[in-house]
Amino acid sequence: MLARLQQAITLTLLGSAFAWAFWWAQQGRPLVAAAGALLIALGYALVLAIEFVILSRVHGDDPTPKASLRELVAAWWGEVTHSPVIFCWRQPFVPNAVPDRPEAAGRRGVVLIHGFVCNRGFWTPWMRRLRARGVPFVAVSLEPVFGSIDHYADLVEAAVRRLELGTGQAPVLVCHSMGGLAARAWLRREQADARVHRVITIGTPHRGTHLGRHGRTLNTRQMGLDSPWLQQLTAAEPPERYRRFTCFYSNCDNIVFPPAVASLPGAVNLHLPGWAHVHMVHHPQVFNEVLASVGAASTVAPGADRGADVAAR
Repeated sequence: MLARLQQAITLTLLGSAFAWAFWWAQQGRPLVAAAGALLIALGYALVLAIEFVILSRVHGDDPTPKASLRELVAAWWGEVTHSPVIFCWRQPFVPNAVPDRPEAAGRRGVVLIHGFVCNRGFWTPWMRRLRARGVPFVAVSLEPVFGSIDHYADLVEAAVRRLELGTGQAPVLVCHSMGGLAARAWLRREQADARVHRVITIGTPHRGTHLGRHGRTLNTRQMGLDSPWLQQLTAAEPPERYRRFTCFYSNCDNIVFPPAVASLPGAVNLHLPGWAHVHMVHHPQVFNEVLASVGAASTVAPGADRGADVAAR
């Protein structure tokens, strides 16, 4: 469902940009043609800019250091350059470019769980890198796209079982954004603490997010700040469960803010300053943390991606 929806959106935007450019070029207005086409194709960059303005304004008394203007601009640019590849190509057109690899006896595997309005295509670069290192993995696609987060527990259970059968090991769960809440919903339902080696979350709204208060779908409302659903989830969790979690969060996360809502008490909480919500997945420290958790060598250089110098501060 999501792939078809994003295909339609992508093709509509491209078609509209082309139609605008063609029409005004025919009218002898090349500047209007070019400006309008660019605005249609790159309007998402303006939406992202608005998100960064909002996150900066609602920081409040959050204990995380407030992002500087330089960090915000760099994070915005990282999101602008990475998002189209994911939402306009990998997810809508090639979500299954890399098949699951659940079998590798004796090797610990990884369950990859994406976030809101995403599918398994989100993890394509990760899947290629894991496959190259011989690390078994299963990537889920959470459906229905706009349903309850509780319903995703079935998909997480199926993925964990595939890796348990294929490896004989408890897997590591790697979760972006809403995917971390899906993992927590699965843990609550199955009481499956002994069946998971580690849970690594990246920009997960563990305590909700400011943007969630404007949600219209069931799962976005569940992700509102201190929503009733999140309160019930937290009340049902034993405090020691959080010791299995590593939570990456950022002061430039344009979706999950204020920043500390992406952390958990008792977890290993790691701040990645200057990195935006989607782009955070490409921080080398995140991938190296996963490799360490599955017992593989960390081979990503600290400066392998934009922002490593910022993150090191």
